[in-house]
Amino acid sequence: MSAAHLLNVADVTRRRAGRLAVEGVSFCLNRGEVLGLLGVNGAGKSTTLSMLAGALRPDSGHIELDGMDFARQPTMARRLLGWLPESAPLWPELSVDEHLIAFSRLRGASRAVAKRAADTIVARLQLGDLRRRLAGVLSQGQRQRLGLACALVHDPALIILDEPANALDPVQVGELRRLIRERAAAGAAVILSTHVLGEVVAVCDRVAILHEGRLRHDAPLHDDHGSDIESVFFGIATGAGA
Repeated sequence: MSAAHLLNVADVTRRRAGRLAVEGVSFCLNRGEVLGLLGVNGAGKSTTLSMLAGALRPDSGHIELDGMDFARQPTMARRLLGWLPESAPLWPELSVDEHLIAFSRLRGASRAVAKRAADTIVARLQLGDLRRRLAGVLSQGQRQRLGLACALVHDPALIILDEPANALDPVQVGELRRLIRERAAAGAAVILSTHVLGEVVAVCDRVAILHEGRLRHDAPLHDDHGSDIESVFFGIATGAGA
């Protein structure tokens, strides 16, 4: 695999509950690129994202992030990524500030650096009024914004977002899109998994489609070809394009 790419995924396979959840998936991702990951329920998206984030190990195949193999250097590799699962992993007894500092420290930052990083992401995501509030009393939309802040607080090179617009209002969805574009323009790579085709068309450079655990489509996405992507997706999902 070439270290020229930020992320290299080579022939990754994973079984879950005795069946193949992901089979032979391979792709690369460059710095500054935004990849939309599509698939119907059960297509293998969550398993794939969990492997990319280092939460699951592939049964076979390799994943490298900035030249580091997740199997051999998991701690170093995880410091380079930010992950927002579909359900944000929050501790109800910790405040917003405590979450951000803890997530930054887990990525190797000193306390002083973690505090400055928390200040920066709080301002960017407009969480200032919530800094001392416990996660357990936040609304669903506020929890989602905190989960996003935790994924971004350490300025990761690879950002993995699973349904990040859940519970966000239209204004916040627009802000999320701007944030994704900003991070990509600054050199981060982003993987956006969503059920909403409009979100992919709005912010992604490429689209990858998983179906029955296999990568069925991986190609550039252009704004003026959004309807084509819709046709490809539904063709694959219904079996007409598989």
